Amino acid sequence: MVDSLKKPQFEEIRPGIKAPAKETILTPRFYTTDFEEMAQMDISANEDELKAILEEFRVDYNRHHFVRDEEFDRSWDRIDGETRRLFVEFLERSCTAEFSGFLLYKELGRRLKGKNPVLAEIFNLMSRDEARHAGFLNKALSDFNLSLDLGFLTKSRDYTFFKPKFIFYATYLSEKIGYWRYITIYRHLEKHPEDRIYPIFRFFENWCQDENRHGDFFDAIMRAQPNTLNDWKARLWSRFFLLSVFATMYLNDIQRSDFYASIGLDAREYDKFVIEKTNDTAGRVFPVILDVNHPEFYDRLETCVSNNERLRAIDSSNSPKIAKFFRKLPSYVSNGWQFVKLYLIKPIRVDNLQGTVR
Repeated sequence: MVDSLKKPQFEEIRPGIKAPAKETILTPRFYTTDFEEMAQMDISANEDELKAILEEFRVDYNRHHFVRDEEFDRSWDRIDGETRRLFVEFLERSCTAEFSGFLLYKELGRRLKGKNPVLAEIFNLMSRDEARHAGFLNKALSDFNLSLDLGFLTKSRDYTFFKPKFIFYATYLSEKIGYWRYITIYRHLEKHPEDRIYPIFRFFENWCQDENRHGDFFDAIMRAQPNTLNDWKARLWSRFFLLSVFATMYLNDIQRSDFYASIGLDAREYDKFVIEKTNDTAGRVFPVILDVNHPEFYDRLETCVSNNERLRAIDSSNSPKIAKFFRKLPSYVSNGWQFVKLYLIKPIRVDNLQGTVR
């Protein structure tokens, strides 16, 4: 068999159990927070909406959705070579991100029980959704003769501490950008079924509705805490988190453009569409959004793409570690400068649009 058709080899911690991907600034994060501060939050300013969201979560629209059918019961060896490697990487990253959400929401539900029962139940029900997603993705990995040891992942990953308001910014954007990513892929493959190389994509329409509902909850909880949205610091932090989420997605996806090509998508056009839609959606709650149509916005992200290509080339070289560091330093500095310049692009004020349908 020619080299291009050989199945790639993945590092395993034991037979059939994939070693977790190396943690980098672009890999999915695991979060923890100040649980006592979260428990003491006063939600009375928006309690009616939060209780309505709780009722919607209790309905559990997707309780029968994530059930594998006969289409999965076949060999997937035809997905091979680089496409197989990138697809396994996509499943692993997605599973890790969903499992990260499960851990955070489950712990919040446990810590808030008896202190803030409405929030505690909502977090428990969201952890239910995330667990389903992670389990479904991990089962998909088994079709490629691999799986993740989620218990090992729990213990081995570093946890990033964010104060509650920063958890709200980050998770709101994570859920909303997840919605736009999943629904965009689903709608594309609905029009082009010949590009649907694996059946998991059929589940994305209902899946992304979970993401959307989770995002709506974080929208509501932020509006119950006016200090997260209504001062100059909120404008600065909104810009920071929007830019961080967009830049991370763009750099990750362009690096994996062959995966998107395998399902008939251009990674750059896909990301630009998702960024535009998520940016507009964020304007319903954030006081500012980014000017993603500014002529420098994608030019500077493309500079970061080029820098990252150089960094990967240096990492794969045989140079001594200290030599690699000094060779990589200019690219690190350039990436930092691009981020600063992107942050300083004048944002768009949307305070008057908060809570509206756009």
